[in-house]
Amino acid sequence: ELIGRRHLRSNNSWMHNSERLTKGPRACTALIAPKDASSRGIKDGDTITIRSRVGEVRIVAEVSDEMRAGVVSIPHGWGHAGEGVELRVAKSRAGVSVNDLTDERFLDALTGTASFSGVRVHVSKAPAGATDVAQGAE
Repeated sequence: ELIGRRHLRSNNSWMHNSERLTKGPRACTALIAPKDASSRGIKDGDTITIRSRVGEVRIVAEVSDEMRAGVVSIPHGWGHAGEGVELRVAKSRAGVSVNDLTDERFLDALTGTASFSGVRVHVSKAPAGATDVAQGAE
């Protein structure tokens, strides 16, 4: 299952266009539990593919014992590589968007709106040489 997360210096995607707020280590990574990473041959820093019914993304894995087995987490508000994006700093550290994985058929029962947590995904190690790039499903 896919869940989102937020970073202290990333409350909104416009903050990704600030040199000061995007300094430091890569912020757009996929947190994955050690057990899940090990069973898939994934090591910290590897590029992985996360695929849902509607799309797939490639993103750098961050193996973390803070994650429960069976769950992967991608931060909210990234994915600035799209055509027409005119945010120079954000585009240079584009990351991937959870929206590329969100399934419009997976609805929150109470509100009837799209659910961004609990989306079913498949995680695998990306082919050698793959980089973290968002892609639509074929």
